[in-house]
Formats: sequence, C-alpha cells, structure tokens
Amino acid sequence: MRRISRTLITAALVAAVIGGTAGFASGDSQQPVTGAPAGTAEWRAAGLPDPERMTPAEVARFFAGLSPVRQRELARTHPTVVGNLDGAPLELRYAANARVTHGAFGGARVLAHDARGRGQVALVYGDLARAEHVSVIVPGSDIDAGRLHPLTDMANELRRATGGRTAVVAWAGYTTPVGVGLDAATGRLAEAGAERLTRFVDGLAAAGAAEPSLFCHSYGSVVCGLAAHDLKAKDLVVFGSPGMRADNVAELGTSARVWAAKDPTDWIDWVPNVEVGDLGHGADPADPAFGARRIAADDAAGHGGYFAPGTASLRTFAAIAGGDVR
Repeated sequence: MRRISRTLITAALVAAVIGGTAGFASGDSQQPVTGAPAGTAEWRAAGLPDPERMTPAEVARFFAGLSPVRQRELARTHPTVVGNLDGAPLELRYAANARVTHGAFGGARVLAHDARGRGQVALVYGDLARAEHVSVIVPGSDIDAGRLHPLTDMANELRRATGGRTAVVAWAGYTTPVGVGLDAATGRLAEAGAERLTRFVDGLAAAGAAEPSLFCHSYGSVVCGLAAHDLKAKDLVVFGSPGMRADNVAELGTSARVWAAKDPTDWIDWVPNVEVGDLGHGADPADPAFGARRIAADDAAGHGGYFAPGTASLRTFAAIAGGDVR
C-alpha cells in the first residue's frame, strides 16, 4: 500500500509540473501525426515508389536518377509529398513547400510542412546546403505551425550569435504536448517525435548537409534522448530538460557530445527526476552524475531564457554550433 501511495504521489507531481514553453496550463491529450506525408495515395497511384518503404538514402537515390525536368514536375504535381520527403534535394523541397505555404513563414525557407493536426514545419535560416556547420533546434511543449515564435526566436538568436556562419533549422516536426498534463509527463509523443527526428536528420545527411548539432529544449530533450542512439549528430545540447529517459550519458548510446544547461530560476527544477512506468523522464542531465558537459547558465532567466542575448548559455551554444569548442 505504501508503494502504491508513493507511486500515486509521484505521478501527481510529475503530471502537475512537467511541461514546456507555455507554463502551467492544463494539457489536452494529443494524437501524434505519423506515417507518410499527405498526398501519398495520389503519389502511389501515379506509380511512384512508396515513401513509407524508402529510407532517406533511397529517396536521395531515387531523385538522383531523375532528370531536373522530371524532378520539378513531381514537385509541382505532388508538392505535399516532395516537400516532406526526407532525402529529397533541398532546393526541390523548398520549391514544393513554397507552392503550398505561399510565403506564410516570412523570410525562412520551408524544408517541411505538414498541415495535419496542429501543423508541423521545419524552417531553415541560412544556406543549409553549403554551411560548414548546421544546428537543429528541437522545441518543447506548445509549439506547432500556428505558434512558432518561441522556436524561431531561438533559431534567429543562435544564428546571430554565430555571426551568420551556421545554418539553423527550427524543427517543429513532431506533435508536441499542449500545456501541462499527462502528455508532457509521459513519453508517448516523444517516442513518435524521436522517429520523425531521426528520419529528418538522416534526410539532411542524404541531401548532403553537414552533420548537425542538436539543441533540445524542455520536452524536446526527451525526444532527443529517445532518438540519441540513432541520431547522426555531432552534439546533443539539452537545456531546461525534465530528463532524457536515460540514467546517464552512456545509456543514451550516442557518439555525439552531450551537453546540459539549467539556470537556477528554471521551474523545470521542480520536476521530480523519476520514472514510474511511463510517467516521468528520469535523471537530470544537468546533474554532474549524469556525465554531460555542463554549460553555465546562471544569467539565463526562467525556462525560456537560454537564448537571451548576452547570456553565457547563448555564448556557449554559439561556440558549439560554430564548431569553436573541442
């Protein structure tokens, strides 16, 4: 009975305080968007290879075997498929998504756009094809195609802090939790997000982009933790993390350098670092015992202040993104 009581108390605490960017709003259960892109039925009906049966490397080989005219024709007639096919040529994906989004995301180039559910999108700042260094920012709760400002602000600040030397991808490519609730306290959405993130990063490699550094905020660090063993990444940088579903760096199974930051005013510190069944996300990556490289963040403010101009955390993020630390 005592064990059951402890479990219930822990579950209540975890459900009450784990969340992301929006604070202490109650959460609504979300259904993750998974599977092939919208429009795949028409793509298949045209005799084209099934996207669900191709790896990003196979997608790249498929497009490499087509003439430029045929590539452009597919982007024009099947934009929602081509625009979301990880491994397809970057310029072709930009062109396909431009047909669908009509410049809805300002000056960023749209590498992915899925209108299903609350909407998912990957926005590119800089020249992803030619940049020597690439960063991908993976956000936490409450980010979707209709609420991107916290994520795009981080992307813009990171790019500015590197002097424009680094291409930055704002990756709102998974179904995030809404507010604070069981979705934020469990790994269900993170598991679906990890699959999408892994495929997205594989697609960058297949398209010839540089191996990225990943910056994972809040619930996004759960996504990165679950994906870590499959991610082709130089760095995994987590900040404001409730846990990565691992007890230590070794359990992540990654060759990437793992970094962690948590400022003393971040409310994520109230989150119990436990796992009870699927509730909770485990050890604190900012705890020295976890084994991550520590990033100073004493002058960051709150849960969303890690990219604020002038902060030690942003300076270190920029140094990692720009390849200036070994």
